[in-house]
Amino acid sequence: MRDRRRTHTDDTMMTPAEAQTYCTTLTKKSGSNFYYSFLFLPKARREAMYTVYAFCKEVDNAVDEPPPGSHPQEELTRWRRELAAAYDGTPTFPVTVSLARHVRELSIPQAYFEELIKGVEMDLTTTRYATFDQLSLYCYRVASVVGLICLHVFGTTSPRAQDYAVNLGMAFQLTNILRDLGNDAECGRVYVPQEDLARFAYREEDLLHRRYKPEFTEFMRFEVGRAKEFYAKAARALDSLPRAERRALTVAEIMRGVYSRILQRIEQSGYRVLGDRVTLTPSHRLAVAAGVWLRSRLPSSTP
Repeated sequence: MRDRRRTHTDDTMMTPAEAQTYCTTLTKKSGSNFYYSFLFLPKARREAMYTVYAFCKEVDNAVDEPPPGSHPQEELTRWRRELAAAYDGTPTFPVTVSLARHVRELSIPQAYFEELIKGVEMDLTTTRYATFDQLSLYCYRVASVVGLICLHVFGTTSPRAQDYAVNLGMAFQLTNILRDLGNDAECGRVYVPQEDLARFAYREEDLLHRRYKPEFTEFMRFEVGRAKEFYAKAARALDSLPRAERRALTVAEIMRGVYSRILQRIEQSGYRVLGDRVTLTPSHRLAVAAGVWLRSRLPSSTP
């Protein structure tokens, strides 16, 4: 008899294979920058990444796009229960049915997913961050923790690889924050630290009304520089790893290639992030992915 679980969305029964298909389809439809890097993983690890991404996406949607008539906090409570069920072997949502298999096979700590939910939960109560230290906790929970999860999928979890993942996650989230500054402002959210706005005398009122001023340019130059520092820290951590571990992180390096180019485009645009969203075309993202993958296969004199 096939193993079946009830789904999150209806009363039909779903097998682990069907749950995997659900996660794969959700990821492909998302149009995420990450999708193009997943293509370069072996099938089993690629399926694990699709499932991790689907979990992150659906938990995030519980707050950003809650089901009609639902309450976001209650939705997160349901996801906490389902996460525990995945680790107990009794999941009922499509994503957690698929997740249960992968966390068991890859030994992914439950605490990482719990931290991720805490990060998403912060969006329910926090729309401003006074300091960068406060923002750092948010970035760690919603991005760096995902990087630590991914290390288990990639097959390397050494301390230096963890340093790499944490710093790269910070860099990605800071890039996202800068790219989405205008869209978030339209929703009344300001993720950049209040202390930074004050430092460059750029008023929050001007940000909320999407006003470009000389002070904004200086402010953005500082913020982009901070993000670059985290990319550089990740690169130094990567360089300190043995070649085998570096190759295991090729997919993460593809992500770094894509996101660092987004940051570069923000800079090249003169920091015009209060209007249209800065993006890369699918063909550009795929070209970046292919280039990084090919370079990872070149001979190296480093052990």
